Amino acid sequence: MSTMQKIILWIAILIGVFILSDFLINVGINSTYQDIQRDDNHSQVIVYQADATYVNGRIRGLIKGAEKSQGKYLKVELYSKRDVLVGRNYIQMQDLKKEDTQPFELLFRAKDVASYKISMVDEKEPGDEIEVLPREWTQPEVVLGTIMAFLIFWG
Repeated sequence: MSTMQKIILWIAILIGVFILSDFLINVGINSTYQDIQRDDNHSQVIVYQADATYVNGRIRGLIKGAEKSQGKYLKVELYSKRDVLVGRNYIQMQDLKKEDTQPFELLFRAKDVASYKISMVDEKEPGDEIEVLPREWTQPEVVLGTIMAFLIFWG
């Protein structure tokens, strides 16, 4: 076997291990999330993903446009299985026209969340807000980070 064939074989093995580990990590992480219930009937807010693990969670959705939404907040309250308030967070609403939508994403760290309520308020209430996690990385950001790590350690 020539040297070039060995190099190509090692590159193929490295790419295969990268793809397999990426797949297994995504399956492993996403299988620990379970859906959480919504306890309100707010028709202006559409939630398309709401799930949590024991220690953190994510809520993603869209806010439909409404009149006089400038300066308002979307209040998200998180509750445990026994309806104990675990935490709350506020999302600043943009000035939306009736046909516009505003996407929102809430990545939070709170234990044992089973349900949530969404409401619109004019201002933030004093008190503790939950710890918000940084946004998740997109796939190109993960690939770029991996390449940078390889360059740092083997460069």
